[in-house]
Amino acid sequence: MQLDFHYAVTYIVARCAGFDPGAAKIIAHSAQYVDDATNSGTVHFDNGAMYERTSSAHKTFDYRNFKELANHKVWIPFHFLPGNGGSPPGEDPDGSFIEKLVCRPATDNHVADDMIRSAIADRHKAYGLHRFGITMHVYVDTWAHQGFAGVNHPINSVREFTTGDIQNADLRSRLDRFKDRLARFTGGAAPPLGHGEALSAPDKPWLVWSYVNGLGQLVERDNPRDFATAAHRMCMAMQRYLAGDAEAAVTGLTPEDAKQIANMLEILTGDQEERTRAWGEALANGMFSCGAEALPAYIAKGAGSWKHLALGTEAEHDRGNEVFPYRPEFLRSDWKLFHDGLQAHRFDILHDVLPPYGICAA
Repeated sequence: MQLDFHYAVTYIVARCAGFDPGAAKIIAHSAQYVDDATNSGTVHFDNGAMYERTSSAHKTFDYRNFKELANHKVWIPFHFLPGNGGSPPGEDPDGSFIEKLVCRPATDNHVADDMIRSAIADRHKAYGLHRFGITMHVYVDTWAHQGFAGVNHPINSVREFTTGDIQNADLRSRLDRFKDRLARFTGGAAPPLGHGEALSAPDKPWLVWSYVNGLGQLVERDNPRDFATAAHRMCMAMQRYLAGDAEAAVTGLTPEDAKQIANMLEILTGDQEERTRAWGEALANGMFSCGAEALPAYIAKGAGSWKHLALGTEAEHDRGNEVFPYRPEFLRSDWKLFHDGLQAHRFDILHDVLPPYGICAA
């Protein structure tokens, strides 16, 4: 999923679930920032203080994508939550270990349920909302990234891609160019990581498509249907967070909100910025039960961004030798709390949530 869903739809659903605008913005910003937090390492301050941050995404052409440990620490906990084949803790799906790592929609994913419980348990911490936004990114991605795994494995291969949206021959050419470029970058064969070979097809809300995976299985995907389900289930998770009870009986989206979101998912094409503006216009026009309001601006990097407000830098990438001016407000900044949430989420997923399923990922 892209900016339009991870930010705009997440904000709208949070408001419909009952969060106030300030809390909804933190959740939505955190959900989208998972894709934009690409810097890692130690932050040094001019008074001698230090802060260790982590990254939750790598750009496509990043050497870290070809280090297995880096993949396990980034792609598995933040983008391709393992589904354990739909089996509960203590049980194994049929097949080899890779079947445990393949991402599955949260409607059939006990791991996703445990992830939600873990995030709700942290709701009273300073970074509670930030962590929950991170969790919402991972949660809805279980629908978009289903069938793929956050490791380099043949199961992620994509062949015989078909869709009514893009001519197959043109897409085949784009995929071949992508693989050639990736092979030149790595100096060898391009490893199948995540949904890289499917390009952005899993993230386009209107797309209906199919492909044959690395196991020779025909996979048919209906993004509008899956994304609509993700929005409804995300609303339920949000209502449980507000209740402080991962088992609370909740209703999710109202039928009217669900229908409006489903309709927009089907008709909105264009690029992610255009689609985000369309969601903002719908919100401003009062088309959802939360009422008419403006969609807050999302600034990933640069002036006005969380990073800029916390560290005083407008740079998109850090060299690693910067020394930033320290201010006491840093400890309460959204940027710092977001990175606290990243670290808490990753630790819990890798060390508490996955091991009962027999998954040792890092």
